[in-house]
Amino acid sequence: MKAMILAAGLGTRLRPLTNDRPKALVEVAGRTLLEITIARLREFGVSEVIVNVHHFADMVVEYLTKNKNFGMRIEISREDDLLDTGGGLRKAAWFFLENSRDEPFILHNVDVISTIDLSSMVQFHKERKALATLAVQARETFRYLLFDEHLRLAGRLAGQNGQAEFVRPSRQLEIQALAFSGIHIISPRLLSMMTEDGAFSIITSYLQFAKQGEPIIGFRSDEYYWRDLGRPENVAQAEKDFRDKVL
Repeated sequence: MKAMILAAGLGTRLRPLTNDRPKALVEVAGRTLLEITIARLREFGVSEVIVNVHHFADMVVEYLTKNKNFGMRIEISREDDLLDTGGGLRKAAWFFLENSRDEPFILHNVDVISTIDLSSMVQFHKERKALATLAVQARETFRYLLFDEHLRLAGRLAGQNGQAEFVRPSRQLEIQALAFSGIHIISPRLLSMMTEDGAFSIITSYLQFAKQGEPIIGFRSDEYYWRDLGRPENVAQAEKDFRDKVL
């Protein structure tokens, strides 16, 4: 199985930890975020990975070379200009299309850590014949996605006031506002459907595909540990969680 690790961001929220390194090389309990993510993916059968890089890109390349790619095939997708999640995936599409297999792949943010069962998530994706499956939870966030009673993407809460923006008709009483966790399972056919150029968010693409009737599905992962490591205080909490064996 293949995966992409999104690691190109500037890591501005993590400063000063990212003043001299990319966020992928910030450490938690003596291990880099990149190593933790790679190990998690390998645990669930991933053997080939592509990592997008931009900020301190050469440091990531040197780190992987020094560690012999952790025994995996790891490719690098360099972004001269940041392409966001959608643009980054589109640039790396060749990696998932090179052998013409229809096997779904994982897209994983480097700055999230979780115990989400990726095998169950992949199985759920296949059973629902989804175009994309997003790990979601009922927790507080600044940006919510809206799902119907069948956990199909129906819209999002947009703007400062959190106005509901629906992309297809849904029964209001059965709408669930859920937080996305930065982990996706994606069917390769999505790659040829993306038409945007340059930098764009993959969430924009998901909303457009949902509007067209494509199954963009939410996978409820409330029972699992999850933490966004985008801020120094969150990294400190994750350190504590490792020491307390919560992870």
